[in-house]
Amino acid sequence: MNPHEHFMQLALEEARIASQQGEVPIGAVLVREGVVIARAHNRVEQLRNPAAHAELLLIQEATAATQQKWLHECALYVTLEPCPMCAGAMLLARIPQLYFGAFDAKAGAAGTLFCLTADPRLNHQVETWGGICANQSIALLQQFFREQRGTA
Repeated sequence: MNPHEHFMQLALEEARIASQQGEVPIGAVLVREGVVIARAHNRVEQLRNPAAHAELLLIQEATAATQQKWLHECALYVTLEPCPMCAGAMLLARIPQLYFGAFDAKAGAAGTLFCLTADPRLNHQVETWGGICANQSIALLQQFFREQRGTA
């Protein structure tokens, strides 16, 4: 297993935790120099906060742990292509690399609907790779929504 698949598997573990807690199964890990420095999963329902996406919680955890506002030399792994809010947070945190699983046709802001992460008009860009362990990410999301609709 290559390192990107390894870290995506850790993000998928977080997504599974989210699903078990009744959250949309999205998980994320932040890696610096090959070491995971933060992990998070969606907690929108639990916190009753529409901004409690895995990526935002992850960035908050990492900046608190490192006592730094910039997350240079980090790579963010997330199971679903980030939405505009999360892509914006990555830009503000100066995260240089993003790896995601499934593409998001409804809200993807890292290349699908928008390309915030690579917009040259902004003062920072995030190198982005999608489709890593995508089938596993898609399967988790599909199973979750089937269960929510009662068709599982």
